[in-house]
Amino acid sequence: MNFAIIGATGNVGRKTIEILEKSSLDIEQLFLVASKNSSGKKIKFKDKELTVLALENYNFEKADITFFAAGSAIAEKYAKQASEKTIIIDNSKYFRMDKNVPLIVPEVNPDAIKKHNNIIANPNCSTIQMVLALKPLHSSFKIKRVIVSTYQAVSGAGKAAMDELLSQTKDFLDRKKIKSKNFTKQIAFNLIPHIDAFVEDGYTKEEWKMENETKKILSEKIKVSATCVRVPVITSHSESINVEFENSYDLDKVKKLLSEASGCKLVDQHVDGGYITPLEAQDDFKTYISRVRKDKSNEKAINMWIVSDNLLKGAALNSVQIAETLVKYKNK
Repeated sequence: MNFAIIGATGNVGRKTIEILEKSSLDIEQLFLVASKNSSGKKIKFKDKELTVLALENYNFEKADITFFAAGSAIAEKYAKQASEKTIIIDNSKYFRMDKNVPLIVPEVNPDAIKKHNNIIANPNCSTIQMVLALKPLHSSFKIKRVIVSTYQAVSGAGKAAMDELLSQTKDFLDRKKIKSKNFTKQIAFNLIPHIDAFVEDGYTKEEWKMENETKKILSEKIKVSATCVRVPVITSHSESINVEFENSYDLDKVKKLLSEASGCKLVDQHVDGGYITPLEAQDDFKTYISRVRKDKSNEKAINMWIVSDNLLKGAALNSVQIAETLVKYKNK
């Protein structure tokens, strides 16, 4: 099959190229597409050097499956028209809550992919890592409510945000005046409890995404309350999650379920360093679960800590796994 990546020179696009190199997908041709400013650039893929094509002149008929990794504005402008010629896997937020577009995490709701009309949405990075852990727990104990606080890396805001953290850190250490361009406040040595635009009741769009995407993927009955925070970490999002069940639970069974959860690894030792941090999760395909414990204030609730590389499972890796799932169903 032929594949294409729209936004091939961006953070997620480049990660998608890296993952496709390791994927089991049989790729006859890969087309790398970006804005006209990037056209003509050379990017290595396997043993070849591919030339980046300009999106403005690109023919979507070239590829069977096309990854969109260029943001909502590009998805809005090109995806629906392109879907008449190719299957779209979109990384942006544009289609996620469209009732006619499946929102897929392959380990969680793979069968929903069968309902696609040539457009499939990739969930928000924070939602993906959370539902990976919630899925087996919901199947066994029925989740009633989730309270989550995120600690999100700057790479989730793009390359300019990553560069700003590095430059601000240097300026801070050099005792220079710090200017914020991509964030509402200084990000170096600081935390910002604000990701995406504010919506209603004081929540932000990022918090709204976590609530509504979780409902769409797992169950409309699950109540979710999120607080999303940007932290001075380059890559990997972390989440502190409180899960309340409808039914009583056994903690040993909870840990067993989490240790067997597809795409996850339980690292939960009650010793110094017996947990995973964002730095350790970087460049790793797995989502890590630590600090699993009873909520002493609620006999039907637990607490846990989840860490995952937001550019991998939170974006590019999940997209490629969606493509692999598509091909698997097609070949059945």
